[in-house]
Amino acid sequence: MIAPESIIQAACNFALVILGISFLLTVYRVVKGPTLPDRVLSLDMLVGIAIGFIAVIAIRTGYTLYIDIAISLGLVGFLATVAFARFILARGVVGEKPLEDGPVLRTDKQKTKGAKKAKPAAASAAGSKSGGATRGGARK
Repeated sequence: MIAPESIIQAACNFALVILGISFLLTVYRVVKGPTLPDRVLSLDMLVGIAIGFIAVIAIRTGYTLYIDIAISLGLVGFLATVAFARFILARGVVGEKPLEDGPVLRTDKQKTKGAKKAKPAAASAAGSKSGGATRGGARK
């Protein structure tokens, strides 16, 4: 009969070989990725592979603190992926024209510009009706 320890050692060795191959393929994708999103996705995959390495080492050594390190690395890797995705969205695509209608949300500067344009038009309309008086009733 095969001892459970030898099965665990064989499974850990097999997992390390598979993780090593996937690590090399993912590094190749980081270097040769045709687009920036491909590179970001492969960096996220590298974090997952590193977590796998840490988990296998934790099983081999029996030192459970490695699992906490792997969880921390997973959280940091997730935050890095979100930051990269936000960077890609903010940067846009090279050669892409901005939208014709502008941003969805107006900034404070755009709100004040629109308000400044509306007031003189309303004042000139009121001024022409009241015989040329400006705001406040004074004449030019």
